[in-house]
Amino acid sequence: MSGALPSVTALREAARPLLSVRDLTVSVRDRGVTRPLVENLSFDLHPGETLAIAGESGSGKSITSLALMGLLPHNVSVTSGQALLDGVDLPSLPEPDMRRLRGSKVAMIFQEPMTSLNPVHTIGSQMIEAMRAHEPVSRGAARAAGIAALRRVRISEPEQRMRQYPHELSGGMRQRVMIAMALAMNPALLIADEPTTALDVTVQREVLELLRELQDSTETAVILITHDMGVVAEYADRAVVMKAGRMVESGAVADLFASPGQDYTRALLAAVPRLGDGAARGKPRPPATRAPVARLVDAQVHFDIGANVFGRPTHRVHAVEGVSFDIRPGETFGLVGESGCGKSTLAKALVGLVPHRGHIEVAGHALAGLTTQGKRDICRDVQMVFQDPMAALDPRMTVGDAVAEPLLIHQVCPALERQARAAELFRRVGLMPDQMTRYPHEFSGGQRQRICVARALALQPKLIICDESVSALDVSVQAQVLALLDELQRDMTMSYLFISHDMAVVENVADRLAVMYLGQIVEMGTRDQVFGNPQHPYTRRLLEAVPVPDPAGKGRTYARSKGEVPSPIRAIGDAPQRMPLRDIGHGHLVA
Repeated sequence: MSGALPSVTALREAARPLLSVRDLTVSVRDRGVTRPLVENLSFDLHPGETLAIAGESGSGKSITSLALMGLLPHNVSVTSGQALLDGVDLPSLPEPDMRRLRGSKVAMIFQEPMTSLNPVHTIGSQMIEAMRAHEPVSRGAARAAGIAALRRVRISEPEQRMRQYPHELSGGMRQRVMIAMALAMNPALLIADEPTTALDVTVQREVLELLRELQDSTETAVILITHDMGVVAEYADRAVVMKAGRMVESGAVADLFASPGQDYTRALLAAVPRLGDGAARGKPRPPATRAPVARLVDAQVHFDIGANVFGRPTHRVHAVEGVSFDIRPGETFGLVGESGCGKSTLAKALVGLVPHRGHIEVAGHALAGLTTQGKRDICRDVQMVFQDPMAALDPRMTVGDAVAEPLLIHQVCPALERQARAAELFRRVGLMPDQMTRYPHEFSGGQRQRICVARALALQPKLIICDESVSALDVSVQAQVLALLDELQRDMTMSYLFISHDMAVVENVADRLAVMYLGQIVEMGTRDQVFGNPQHPYTRRLLEAVPVPDPAGKGRTYARSKGEVPSPIRAIGDAPQRMPLRDIGHGHLVA
């Protein structure tokens, strides 16, 4: 005998593919004109294999998945080509036959579980309904199978979860429910469409690890649709890169990352923020000698909930519990942590949108006790850029009017000058003034975010709060928006409070940062202190969970959290224990 044993990948490629897509073209009919959304797409997928379909928004990734599931909108259809699942052409199947295949043979996990789960039905009723639609089983048997499926995705107390509604679960828990429902019937093919984009980095890691373990035990083939090249590197065997509906490049993930053959693939990989790249920016900006732009001392935000027989609240949400820091002129202060840690609540307290205790001041003015006019004046010094630009813009207002609106509200200048100022702001953020008469839906996601930045700049604020402002953007668009923010900061000497759960992005933009956990800061310091020498276990956990855009890191171990995530909700009178920060040297503070 001679030669090495064949690899698992080689054995899979030698076997008959589970799914064979050949020259698939998906077209849309609009006003009597048919145009392709996906053109001549071809690939094979074998049992137990993970194929990533990567690309920017609008590249055709999700349309491909909907075509395979038979869920295309009424004016979109497969106009040519085949998608053979075990020899059955999916696009040509009548809807009744396709309905029998969905769930039992091919299943899908969508990006936003809250839009996939029915808010008026319990988790249990939805799982039972899905199972009984495909198998002639009793409600009791379906319920037992549902509990087993929840236990399989490591949801604690599954019997109790079956009785709960979707809004009672966290984002990570809801996504696990979706995975449990998708895998309950042991499908041969699982399509995961951006399943972790909206999740924190730690929850994303746990969900993907869970998918990998379940795949290993069931030999389910997975199509992973994502724009996160770090996820592609760590979890996919092969990848297809798409642009504008066409396949640009495909191959083994290791080969694709080592030697990408196309300029578009190289640009996509170059735009991925990597941990460690922040050091290349050099030293953080020197500390300012002037007064801080914003200062928080023992800031607290609480929300009372529940009611006893006398109508008095029984519990309290300790959203922010004793937070202190300042933001200096011209610096970017990062605020990181998982969902529910209090980052966005703190941002809302800074702009006066939620009541607070403790001391918060902006541009030397304390927020407590301000009159209505005083609160309005504070808006000239602090502005926000939100995560979803489409939700932040009025769909019935032209973008030019939206950018000029702050000038109108604060009576900064007359009408003609407002339009001229708005035009200048458009040029400043890389847009053309002739686009001012358009509406938000006529722009891409990245352009809409630029419009939101232009609106935030209108009053020339001292502080801009970026609340997850690049989380939903493709990596290339994300890089453009971050470069724009950096350029504006250098030109206008503004300060940023940059809120994110993406540690790689924060490391590339922040001068100083604080790590929040359950409403309190557990570590704070300069970028180099926190990323170069993380001291708190929670900080290290966040850093370990970041996907590395390098296939060599595939299979690295990750210590999962045990038990339930602690809750900031406590009985009134049972305040959480404060975690004091100690200085371990040169302003590096650790709880």
